[in-house]
Amino acid sequence: MNPATTFLYGLLLLVLFGWYFFTDSERAKRNLGTVLTLLIASLCLTFAYPPFDQKDADGKRFGPPGKIRLGIDLQGGTTFLIKLSPPPDSEGKTKEITRDMVDQAMEAIRKRVDGMGVSEPVITPQGVDRIMVQIPGIDIAKIEDARNQLKQVAKLEFHLVHKDSRTLIPQIEAGTAAPPPGYEIVDYEMTRGDKSSKSKLLMKRKADLGGEHVTRAGAFFDSRGWGVHLNFDSQGGNLFGDLTKQVFEEKSQMAIVLDGKIQSAPGVEKGPIYGGSAEISGGSMAEKEARALASALQNPLQTPVVIESERSASSTLGADAIRSGVAAGVGGLVLVLLFVVIYYRVAGLVAVIGLVINIIILFGAMAMFGFVLTLPGIAGVILTIGLAVDANVLIYERLREELEAGKALPVAICAAYDKAFSVIFDANATTLITAVILFWQASGPIKGFAVTLILGIIASVFSAMVVTRMVFSWILRFNLVKRISMLHLISGQGINFMGRRKLWVGISLAAAIISTVSFISRYPHNLGIDFKGGDFLLLKYSAPVEIADVRAKLAPLNLPDLVIQKESDPTSKTEFISLRSPIDTAEQIEQTLFKEMPEAGFKEEAKDKVGNVVSGELLKSSLWALGLGMLGIFAYVTIRFEMSFAVGAVVALLHDIIITVGVFSIFGRELSLIMVGAILTIAGYSINDTIVVYDRIREGLKDGRKGSVQSIMNASINETLSRTLLVSGCTLLSVAALYFFGGPVLHDFAFSILIGVVVGTYSSIFIASPIVLWWSGQKGGDLRAEVKKPSAPVVA
Repeated sequence: MNPATTFLYGLLLLVLFGWYFFTDSERAKRNLGTVLTLLIASLCLTFAYPPFDQKDADGKRFGPPGKIRLGIDLQGGTTFLIKLSPPPDSEGKTKEITRDMVDQAMEAIRKRVDGMGVSEPVITPQGVDRIMVQIPGIDIAKIEDARNQLKQVAKLEFHLVHKDSRTLIPQIEAGTAAPPPGYEIVDYEMTRGDKSSKSKLLMKRKADLGGEHVTRAGAFFDSRGWGVHLNFDSQGGNLFGDLTKQVFEEKSQMAIVLDGKIQSAPGVEKGPIYGGSAEISGGSMAEKEARALASALQNPLQTPVVIESERSASSTLGADAIRSGVAAGVGGLVLVLLFVVIYYRVAGLVAVIGLVINIIILFGAMAMFGFVLTLPGIAGVILTIGLAVDANVLIYERLREELEAGKALPVAICAAYDKAFSVIFDANATTLITAVILFWQASGPIKGFAVTLILGIIASVFSAMVVTRMVFSWILRFNLVKRISMLHLISGQGINFMGRRKLWVGISLAAAIISTVSFISRYPHNLGIDFKGGDFLLLKYSAPVEIADVRAKLAPLNLPDLVIQKESDPTSKTEFISLRSPIDTAEQIEQTLFKEMPEAGFKEEAKDKVGNVVSGELLKSSLWALGLGMLGIFAYVTIRFEMSFAVGAVVALLHDIIITVGVFSIFGRELSLIMVGAILTIAGYSINDTIVVYDRIREGLKDGRKGSVQSIMNASINETLSRTLLVSGCTLLSVAALYFFGGPVLHDFAFSILIGVVVGTYSSIFIASPIVLWWSGQKGGDLRAEVKKPSAPVVA
């Protein structure tokens, strides 16, 4: 689809959406909903089919390529995080990184990666001074070469050597003469064959010609051995000619300097060399060195760089991850759908239709906007399945109330959707705030999780509010169903939640204290390499291996902080050994284990290297993400409800996060970057639950329900209890599938979500409302009067 057609298509959808939300005619909503559903679903199917590459038993692709790009963790490859580190200027001050520096470095890196023969590399800027390089499909054995090529600055310079260099150097070193202005003494190590010799040159400090004038560089082989041939641009050719002319006339030398090291110092015997070409040859340069040097010279990095972190995964691990993710997704989806159909019957079948459209929109949007699907992204899809049920449950529980009030089915359905819209909007808006902040602050795989969560929220609201309402409307239009019945296994009428609020708050306070003490007592050992730096190595083995044997073989390396664990993927039945150690020790560990335990058949499946600097920044950005998420939720709830409700929501969120992290610490788990995604997800889920209760409280206060504020809160919690427990149950089903079938990479993520769902459900029922009541009493205001004030409108 060309851009013009896409634009017109989007404009048409926008007009139809506006018409749909502003019309009061049920017939118009039915027809517009049908058209919108068909247009959006067909557009998404066009963009997303086939979603993934189809491969045969040998791993070779057949048929058209997949429309959704897979992350490194799903297809294998390596991700490098590179930081630009310019050298200090003449005054010793570090140069400021500019956009031009980043652009030049990205272009140089892109050319080097293209020269490696890999397909579809992803090279993107990260912040002000970093570049993310993702190289899919690269073999584990070639990663070392890729690492060296990426960080090779290749600053090529040609310097004039003083004509009296040999005479002046001894005098300067003896203190009987001063260096000529603009010259300095530089060490020069010359290699010829197996022999090397060291000398010194009196070299001009300022380069006469820079590598930016090199237009082409290529390796060659002749009678002298391997070398590199250079071509210059027109300006460079003239400068090189002038330089060789001066060298020829003074019978001196010309130092060829690469990254501050003299590679060669030839003279010029046959006169000036014009024409724009030169050669670096001689010595004992090997083929690999010549080709790497040619690549670096043709694509020079003008700014020095360091590799701050590196994450690698084999293609087989990616295939296992896909199988595990699909198994978890299908398992979670089947469990949720079965539950919904059994509990809500005909209405449940309607929800299934909405959920199918939801998934089509989710994958279609990912393909349309070029988002990358990562392993945490699969977790986001699975979590979306659980959360997608939430809107339907809200509508159906409202429908139950309307039917019990004696309303006819058509009237009850319209009333259920109209009354549920506000709470669905508020609940998903607050979850969307945390997802957007996570996308903004995160990088790599976690950004993929945030993308799927954002798209999933939008798709869920559309499928619940538009698609399912349209299906119900057609059912009524053709009189296919005369009555709707549902199970009602959960009833909270008469439970005095608020009467024992001090007990519930006391229990939570004790749990929070225990969690905090546990976390502090294990700090910093409960931080993963993402936050304290280090190496992570995942090795697959083919013969039985014991952790004690591995530890004994690695004892001579003297790594006191080494953590060794066994992990397994239940889907592929693959066994792994994972090792976490200080930075720059993974290679030592591999070499030792491969040499000392050959019978184990170790094979590297994944490797992560995170430097101390970037780990500290990851921790800082994670805390920022949490803080900004809290602030965003506080502001939104204050605007839409009242400040007392915002205080209660934030306290409940802190309660959930502290206890979840504490339980995670008690079980001896390490906090990693993916856990930040889990914690923000818990925050979004918890606030979603809390908003539902808040909305019912606000409704009761605004409608002038009789009784005290405390009694209205109590009644509201009872009325929403069924919805709260049903949604929690559905979410637990989908996350449990992720926990049992998602593989070792997502095990901790799923575990934290499971804890968070339980704790979040508890805080929504027992903590949030008591805090609202307490805060409103502290400030001496009238909560009923405050809630009755006009709030930000929501278009229904």
